[in-house]
Amino acid sequence: MTATTTTTTSLSYAWRTLSVVSLASVLTGLGGSAINVALPEIARHTGADATAASWILLGFQLTTTVLMVVFGRLADLFGRRRMYLVGLATYTGAALLAGLAPNAWTIVAMRVLQAAGAAMLLTNSAALVSDAFPRERLGEGMGVYVASFSIAGLIGPTLGGVLAESLGWRWVFWFNVPIGIICLAWGAIVLRRPPANERESGLDAAGSALVLLTLGGLLLALSEYTRLGWDHPLVLGGLVAFVVGLPLFVLRESRAAYPVVDLSLFRERAFAFGTLASFLNAVARMGMVFLVALYFQAVRGDDPVQAGLKVLPLAIAAMVASVTSGFLQRLMSARALAVAGAATTTCGLVVLLSVMSVSTPYPAVATGLVLIGLGSGVFLPSNTTAILDGLPSNRLGIVNAMRLMLQNTGNVVGTGLVLSVITAPLPAALHDQVFAGTLAQLSGEAVGQLVTGYRWALTTMAAISVLTVLACLARRRTA
Repeated sequence: MTATTTTTTSLSYAWRTLSVVSLASVLTGLGGSAINVALPEIARHTGADATAASWILLGFQLTTTVLMVVFGRLADLFGRRRMYLVGLATYTGAALLAGLAPNAWTIVAMRVLQAAGAAMLLTNSAALVSDAFPRERLGEGMGVYVASFSIAGLIGPTLGGVLAESLGWRWVFWFNVPIGIICLAWGAIVLRRPPANERESGLDAAGSALVLLTLGGLLLALSEYTRLGWDHPLVLGGLVAFVVGLPLFVLRESRAAYPVVDLSLFRERAFAFGTLASFLNAVARMGMVFLVALYFQAVRGDDPVQAGLKVLPLAIAAMVASVTSGFLQRLMSARALAVAGAATTTCGLVVLLSVMSVSTPYPAVATGLVLIGLGSGVFLPSNTTAILDGLPSNRLGIVNAMRLMLQNTGNVVGTGLVLSVITAPLPAALHDQVFAGTLAQLSGEAVGQLVTGYRWALTTMAAISVLTVLACLARRRTA
């Protein structure tokens, strides 16, 4: 077989693998964004109180994040193909059961099970793409993979609203089932079984338990303090679990023969600053769609549909940039593109900060959103490529899991930070009106205070985005 034929065969398998991964990414992305929109309908029909309704979303987010590192390690042990297919089956089966749920707390339980399946998928997706594509074409594959999440973000909200209104809330879960079955069958056909000798051996059960305790406690506290306050027992318990568990975890992982988190990776400059940049970027941009959509409702008095349409430029720009970034990597290094993407995101945040007022013209807001979308679309695939490039196959799972864990932790930190800062100038009695989007119906003074909160939040996000740029620059190799 000639080298050309081998390359063609390799690329053919790479693109088929990418089709499996992208379809699964669209599936999980659609599920999440559809439920965000349909949640009020689900709550009304199941009699969910505010706590149960919030845990339908929060349970999924927390479970996905804390299980990523564990499943990344298990994938390196037992094979990414097996883990990926089990993840698809788990996610799809849980969606079916959630649609049959008799009450809200059963839905929460099924969402936790769905999150376990999603963690298996997310942990292995970028690793499968990185393993399948030849180095010179990896950027293209990673760009399409990241763009699949933008596609889900564009379609999901509308799909969730239509399904909940026309077919009922159960179909917000059930639509996942046929797509999941198709993806599972296609994945079983396409994905190759890795040679057994490429897998590592050994599982750190104690380290895995400490990950769940330490990270779970931190994320629980960060997610719930805006609703319950720092002095609530649940929040305090989460913080105590983190403070106590962290040194025990570091001590355990430094001595374990097969650590679930390889702390020695952080001694490598490229990995350490690459994952730091991923975390900071997530903190800086997370909640931007929610933040701007809430601005149009709470400050400008728009309805949810109008507000949703006005934030679409961000998702569209991110999708286009993600696909384009792969081809740009033929001209520039992934590290240079990551710097450019982070800098563009910073510019978008600065634009929004500079024009933020009670009557900001929409074109000015759209300009900032497009810049943030373009920057995120370039940064995410480029930074992922730079982190995973050159790693041996049997380490891709755990390294990608660590990247995603820090990125998702950044999402939780960013969301909590934004929610706290924008409401800080307002009296506590008006916070509910902010999140209900009805503050514009109240006094002009209250709206002005909220705009002040927006300026504080955007200033904070822009400063963190500058740190992302610096982390990217520190990571770049001189060689």
